[in-house]
Amino acid sequence: MDTYISAWPPLVLADRFPRNLAVLGSTGSIGVSALQVAALHPDRLRVTALAAGRNAARLAEQAAAFRPGLLAVLDQDTAAALAAALPAGYSPEILVGPAGYEAVARQAEADLVLSAIVGAAGFPPTLAAAQSGKIIALANKESLVLGGHLIRRACRESGAVVLPVDSEHNALFQGLLGHGADGVTRLILTASGGPFRGRGRDELARVTPAQALNHPRWSMGPKVTIDSATLMNKGLELIEACHLYGLTAARVSVVVHPQSIVHSLVEYADGSQMAHLSHPDMRLPIAHCLCFPHHLPLGLPVLDLARVGSLTFEEPDLEAFPCLGLARRAFEAGPSACIVLNAVNEVAVERFLAGRCGFLDIPRVLEQALAGHRAAEVPQAADALALDREARTRAAQLF
Repeated sequence: MDTYISAWPPLVLADRFPRNLAVLGSTGSIGVSALQVAALHPDRLRVTALAAGRNAARLAEQAAAFRPGLLAVLDQDTAAALAAALPAGYSPEILVGPAGYEAVARQAEADLVLSAIVGAAGFPPTLAAAQSGKIIALANKESLVLGGHLIRRACRESGAVVLPVDSEHNALFQGLLGHGADGVTRLILTASGGPFRGRGRDELARVTPAQALNHPRWSMGPKVTIDSATLMNKGLELIEACHLYGLTAARVSVVVHPQSIVHSLVEYADGSQMAHLSHPDMRLPIAHCLCFPHHLPLGLPVLDLARVGSLTFEEPDLEAFPCLGLARRAFEAGPSACIVLNAVNEVAVERFLAGRCGFLDIPRVLEQALAGHRAAEVPQAADALALDREARTRAAQLF
């Protein structure tokens, strides 16, 4: 795939094990699942660094189990709590703050970095990993939403390799193996539809955070779960797909698939489509990236299509769930609009989870922010981060 964001992995990634793994976001759902995979296959994966936010207790448990030499947390209070919770005789280096996350991403010992910090905070360490020539198992879609063009440039300059962890993009990645870009006409992302599929705007105006967090298929962190409920998660994935595979937004479609068995499809020039099917369990795409190109046993149930019974598909309701359309519009407007979209969405989701705005206020403020945005160049990471901060400040004025 000659338009892929990095060198195409089958051509450059040696079959080299064990791989030294640094995990950014180890205490979140993706990080926890990744360490479960590492524990199952210690001959394949050796954990050398872990980074988390403020969950000192969980990070201490993970560190005690894998004994990496480097840890990173968000603040000094968490660092102190972590140091006190570590077992006697084990004294890793503990770094603090964003600089600590970037140090984990650049760790000389690590050749594989899992980027799973949630939100825009994941962009700087992901870019650092790309600039350092790492193999990046990418679970932080916001990295590409904020600076896909910058990560593409960094990969070209350093030789870094990107392996997509999101179940949809991992499905596309596997469907594209062995095929050139000239034979692909369209990528099709599937969406579960979230907990409010089929509901109209009148009903959505009354939903609560607890209802929105009750996802019917996937177990994810709160921010991603709310994004799934608004369909913004699929909008961010559309932007991510365009950056990963070098496509226009017109060549990426979304279809609602409530069973979450088909994770995405690749459409070829002859009209055929290749789908990737599995149970909705993030350990599958995580393991595929961490142990690429191998598919290793994970002790998970085998997919039985006869038992599933039926697979259904439908068009997304863009009137009830306008976030998907807003994301497409942002990508077509350029990198700066995508940064504004992501920043305002993060602010809106935080306010909704705190009970400070309604569910439909999320697309409302996104629409207002995009309408008031003037496109700007984003040549460097500092420009992206400055615009992100500015957009967050302005977002507070829209409620």
